[in-house]
Amino acid sequence: MLARLAGPDLALAEWPGVGLAEIGPVLAAYQAARKARDDTAKKEVQRDAQKLALWGVQATFARAVGSSDALRERLVAFWADHFTIAPRNRIEAALPAILIDEAIRPHVTGPFAKMLRAVVTHPGMLIYLNQAASFGPGSRRGQTRGKGLNEDLARELMELHTLGVGASYTQTDVRELAELLTGLTLSPVQGFVFDPGRAEPGPETVLGVTYSGKGLAPVLQALDDLAARAETAAHISRKLVVHFVADDPDPALVAAVEAAWRDSGGDLLAVARALVTHPIAAGAEAGKARQPFDFMVASLRALGVAPADIVQSDAKSVRRLLLDPLAAMGQPFHQAPGPDGWSERAADWITPQGLAARIDWAMNAPERLVRPLPDPRAFLTQALGTRAGERLAWAVGAAESARDGVGLVLASPEFNQR
Repeated sequence: MLARLAGPDLALAEWPGVGLAEIGPVLAAYQAARKARDDTAKKEVQRDAQKLALWGVQATFARAVGSSDALRERLVAFWADHFTIAPRNRIEAALPAILIDEAIRPHVTGPFAKMLRAVVTHPGMLIYLNQAASFGPGSRRGQTRGKGLNEDLARELMELHTLGVGASYTQTDVRELAELLTGLTLSPVQGFVFDPGRAEPGPETVLGVTYSGKGLAPVLQALDDLAARAETAAHISRKLVVHFVADDPDPALVAAVEAAWRDSGGDLLAVARALVTHPIAAGAEAGKARQPFDFMVASLRALGVAPADIVQSDAKSVRRLLLDPLAAMGQPFHQAPGPDGWSERAADWITPQGLAARIDWAMNAPERLVRPLPDPRAFLTQALGTRAGERLAWAVGAAESARDGVGLVLASPEFNQR
């Protein structure tokens, strides 16, 4: 598992996604169509954007279902949630998948500081956190246009991406960091750009450190310093353990992961190794509720659905079998309700409405995905092994049809935990 993680990202190579090179012209064309008030052109651009978004969905599911490097996919999902973005409209629907492929996947086994740099300067994050609307109050463009500061990126960078809620920073630190970040912006064609005309002139002091100089260098230094803070190691180490092991984590495991973070300087491969090889993690019983995406991926893997079938499905099938059910279960694809991502608490997923949607999908989707359905008793062993309880084994064996038996396995409490 760790050897595969340390190797190349084979899943990305086998099921590549789209990138800024594809979405950039679409964003530019949409801006032009809006400016010209050309509704026909807008609709055509929207169709192009939806095609890109569809491929992002298909590639995401294909990798999760088909990859032999499951730990990498789990880590990618964790970091995608940690650095949550969501589209504001249909034109931007592909942006979360693009940010994941370009700023997260390449860095899941490297230094956290490099991932942080890549994410914060990615157009997807700049759009999501309204950085294009941020102008230094004393900058040339800010004064000419009468524009001001937007603190969204600075605040979430400290509160969510690095130091954590309750860390020792002040509103003054947030504002100073926001002023430091003002040069960061984007264009549909170029992607990320640093615009000195909107950058706040003069030095900024963040957490007691003064950053001076022009251009991007002081911004990158501030990001590196945030990545290296002890609060960042503590915040993200605990978050990793909560995600992978338990809603209420063992302090000893959190301390071990945090120590690996500090000792390695934030090397994420070393951090992952410390997490998955620790006796507490290795011996932990299944107690985490599978979120809807995890539940669906585990089901597809257990059923033996081929990645090729996913990437070759048409838009209608993808919506009917994947996207609409995900939304019904409470986790619309790449549309977390806020920048803090999805909840880790089991109680937020195991709800009457969410369970009803899972049961409906478990009973009806498998026969549309694979034919013939597997023998339910063999499927029980394959999907759950020794985790299957006696009552579930009896119910599956007594099922009147393969459809009912397979559905019982997928809808069971055992399968909905990990």
